[in-house]
Amino acid sequence: MTYGFLPCTGTALGNLFLVLAYGFLMFKAATYLSAGSELLLEILGPGVVGGLFLPILGALPDAMLILVSGLSGTKEVAQSQVLIGMGLFAGSTVMLLTLLWGSCVVVGKCDLLENSTTTDCQDTKGFSLFGSGVSTDVQTSYAARIMAISIFPFIIVQIPKIFKLHSGHRLTVLLGLIVAALLVLAYCLYQVFQPWIQRRRLEYARLKHVMSGLLRHAQMHVFGRLLDEDGTPNVPVIEKLFHKIDLDNDGKLERGELQAFIIGIKFEDVDLDSSLAVDQIMADFDRSQNHTIEKGEFVDGILRWLEEAKHSVATSGAYSKKFLQDFHTKTREEHNLLLDKDDEDGEAIENPTWTCFKAISLLLLGTAMAAAFADPLVDAVHNFSNATSIPSFFISFIAMPLATNSSEAVSAIIFASRKKQRTLSLTFSEVYGAVTINNTLCLAVFLALVYVRDLTWDFSAEVLIIFLVCTIMGLFTSFRTNFPLWTCFVAYLLYPLSLIIVYVLDFKFGWS
Repeated sequence: MTYGFLPCTGTALGNLFLVLAYGFLMFKAATYLSAGSELLLEILGPGVVGGLFLPILGALPDAMLILVSGLSGTKEVAQSQVLIGMGLFAGSTVMLLTLLWGSCVVVGKCDLLENSTTTDCQDTKGFSLFGSGVSTDVQTSYAARIMAISIFPFIIVQIPKIFKLHSGHRLTVLLGLIVAALLVLAYCLYQVFQPWIQRRRLEYARLKHVMSGLLRHAQMHVFGRLLDEDGTPNVPVIEKLFHKIDLDNDGKLERGELQAFIIGIKFEDVDLDSSLAVDQIMADFDRSQNHTIEKGEFVDGILRWLEEAKHSVATSGAYSKKFLQDFHTKTREEHNLLLDKDDEDGEAIENPTWTCFKAISLLLLGTAMAAAFADPLVDAVHNFSNATSIPSFFISFIAMPLATNSSEAVSAIIFASRKKQRTLSLTFSEVYGAVTINNTLCLAVFLALVYVRDLTWDFSAEVLIIFLVCTIMGLFTSFRTNFPLWTCFVAYLLYPLSLIIVYVLDFKFGWS
């Protein structure tokens, strides 16, 4: 029994249950860390906190799992279990750049014009491989180039294997560790002094606050519930809300009508600029781009918002009035200040002391949960591998990234579905940033573990797939800003190809 009291089992089904249970707890730990770090950023804004601490906190669950995979037990046990850490490490990077990247292209596709740019919110060509796709801005390409640079420590560690050297393995591990640590520091400092990456993270979350405030107000002041108990949207109530906002009854909402409605909404902790809120709603709802919102566009927009609310807040099956209150509370905690050149002051926090206390509490809770349940999860995966004779690498490669990355993945797909270049650029920037910190911070933790425990570096196949996926997707995304629909198949195919490469090299050619 881990810690002498947690449940244990010797059966495959029992260990599968423990993997799912501990995986869910690690998922909650990642959620608390994300909410707490973003809430702290709301108070302090971009700078040292956003540049140094947020990237590290975001990767903390993965780093913790990698660390405990080889920290306990004898050297032989550590050598066996550390493969779980490598599986999580490789699986997170590959999943983000293949399954998630490809899914964002599919859900975010718009019509491609002759000059290879897309038209926001216009998707009339269906699943045309060359006629539809996504576009991003130039800064997203910069994020992709930074990600491509992060693979250099992998090359350093593999030098003895590449040149078939019989010595120097421990030295190259140490050198790779130093380079990875320096890259982490350089990436964080780059965000401190060039905070456009942080500003993207802030803008990525801002719309959620506007969304939750409007839904909560509608639930409280419109006759009827927006969602039935089974979660089905109540369209007549949404239409009733439309008519309530449409003051001149002309069948469309204009900026003045939206602003009058927004002013009446109380965004409790934050004094939100009503003009900025109207801009957010107009940009998200006005798909015909005629500067007004028609009834169909309004209903579709509210349905999308309700769908995101359902994904963001766990329910027990019944969607009560408290459901939207929970969503509003969650988004209020995650809400960030968007600092740009024209608005250095941002939005004033009414109660910074309480907000700071809440942020620190969430960070401490998330850290404690990650520290407490990382070791039991690794043990459960190792025992499940032994009980089923399935290599632990494949279990951790496929399953464990779902525990630590699923929340970010769902959020990224929902934002990509808005089919706008701006939100797509933010989404892909987040993906590239997550891979960058994974390839540097998590690799540094892994290499430190190998060096301190004097473990054998025997992960050539695993490093190869990380190198191939990062190189292919890095080069692919660094020098272009438009991606036709066919590019998603390139990303999707890289995922099974990665598993096949590891299986063939390790179990057929004996690389392991």
